[in-house]
Amino acid sequence: MKRCKAGLVALLSVATVLVNVSAAQAAPPGDKDVIANLWSWNWNSVARECSGHLGPAGYGGVQVSPPQDSLTRGGAVWWDVYQPADYTLTSKFGNESQFAAMVRTCHDAGLKVYADAVINHMTGQGSTSYGGRSFGKYNYPGLYSANDFHYYSEDCGNSDNLIHDGDYGGSARNVQNCELVGLSDLETEEEYVRGAIAGYLNRLVALGVDGFRIDAAKHTNPGDLGNIYGRVSGSPYIYQEVIYGGGEAVQPGQYTGIGDVLEFQYGRYLREKFYGNIADLRTFGETWGGMQPGGKSVTFVANHDTERGTTALSYKDGAAYRLANLFQLAWNYGTPQVYDGFTWSDREAGPPHSGGFVTDAVCGSGWECLHRDAAITGMVGFHNAVKGSAVANWSAPNANVIAFSRGAKGWITINNGTGSYAGTFATGLPAGTYTNVTGGGTVTVNASGQAAVSVPAKGSIAIVAGATSSQAPVTFNVNASTTWGTNVYLVGSIAALKNWNTAEAIPLSSAAYPVWSATVSLPANTSFEYKFIKKDGSGNVTWESGANRAYTTGSSASTINVAWK
Repeated sequence: MKRCKAGLVALLSVATVLVNVSAAQAAPPGDKDVIANLWSWNWNSVARECSGHLGPAGYGGVQVSPPQDSLTRGGAVWWDVYQPADYTLTSKFGNESQFAAMVRTCHDAGLKVYADAVINHMTGQGSTSYGGRSFGKYNYPGLYSANDFHYYSEDCGNSDNLIHDGDYGGSARNVQNCELVGLSDLETEEEYVRGAIAGYLNRLVALGVDGFRIDAAKHTNPGDLGNIYGRVSGSPYIYQEVIYGGGEAVQPGQYTGIGDVLEFQYGRYLREKFYGNIADLRTFGETWGGMQPGGKSVTFVANHDTERGTTALSYKDGAAYRLANLFQLAWNYGTPQVYDGFTWSDREAGPPHSGGFVTDAVCGSGWECLHRDAAITGMVGFHNAVKGSAVANWSAPNANVIAFSRGAKGWITINNGTGSYAGTFATGLPAGTYTNVTGGGTVTVNASGQAAVSVPAKGSIAIVAGATSSQAPVTFNVNASTTWGTNVYLVGSIAALKNWNTAEAIPLSSAAYPVWSATVSLPANTSFEYKFIKKDGSGNVTWESGANRAYTTGSSASTINVAWK
């Protein structure tokens, strides 16, 4: 028998939604809002990437895979982590202490951490978990029993409890109460279930997690989700997986009142245009069929689901995929994600592993690392610099070439053609000689704000106000020993070095430990003072001893090699 839901409990549930749902409407990320989606990376690799690459490049957040214990298939498949077996933090990506250390390291590097949260369902079959637990499809000792699931046909409306293709069109009840691909569907209208899910999310918040990607949100009633979100401490940033389907009973707009949504139409349209006519992108945005308002959308060119289908681009599309990501970072719609997972030929296969547990990510050796690409990181900086400015100076001389500015803050041109294109464009920027942030070299803007450029095939050119050739890149290398959880940063006496503000100090990469390194674009022919600092996991700052260091930039790149003092 199912648990009895007394009228008073039902009324209290409704009241909870009314009182607490506003708490779930957390503000999206700040000025640095680009999210690196490091899907299936283990916790140690994510930590390394935060300090070594994502922080220095200006990313604002990192999305990590589901951290809860799950069904195990010995690392052979990718989807086992989307079948929770328990809410303890023992997964094929690492244990709780490694997860907590990763969160601290990413915070120290200036990034927020968003966890993929699987809360609609548990597993589709009994087995064992990565944490060594035994369970059944409707029996998770100490957590859930059959009473906590939409287990009987009256819950679902179908005799077999499964969602069928036809259900999407007309029956929200079936989409939200029946079993998605046979996975045991949690009874999220039940008080106990709501409390258990909220307890799991609160555990992650207590470890420092800043927000959540809500997996399969379309298959949970938004009223139930709003109630659960309202029980979560603080104001986590919430974005939900609600896949658009024309004419279906459940649509993304039904969820934007309780959080943002992942914009699946975005990637579909980009694939269509980058294999067609990119000049059509002039009006790209919420006026296009099925797309939600940009202020409620998290965008992506690919994710782990779409790259295994045919409706969106993926790393297998090469240059078109890279250009679509550059466009995403330049355009003024949504909160952008840059996705990187592992390479695959078998769509079911799991990431590189040993004994079932995911091994460290190695770029170019079983792992994709578009987020490190120089053009992509250049455009992350572009995105941060132009945020809040409108698209202007649109030009599309042919179907394969587009150019536009973001107000007077930045300008980009993209050539999706197979041959180079030479032309003159209005940039909207002041006269000057600028650095191309997507590929090096310079661009000269004349007194009329025009630039004559030659754009390589499948290439781009982008410039940012202030990033002129009067700047000189300086690479800082410091030999400094640290303990686990402590990282090294750079501050100095000029704005580019954060005016001695340790809260905004520039993180250095530990990729060549014990040498910590960062390359910073500084004003040319300028004298300044600087020091290195260390921050531990609690944010405590330790300064170098002695007097401030001093340096004068030249007109070209230079390198500083020193030891911590």
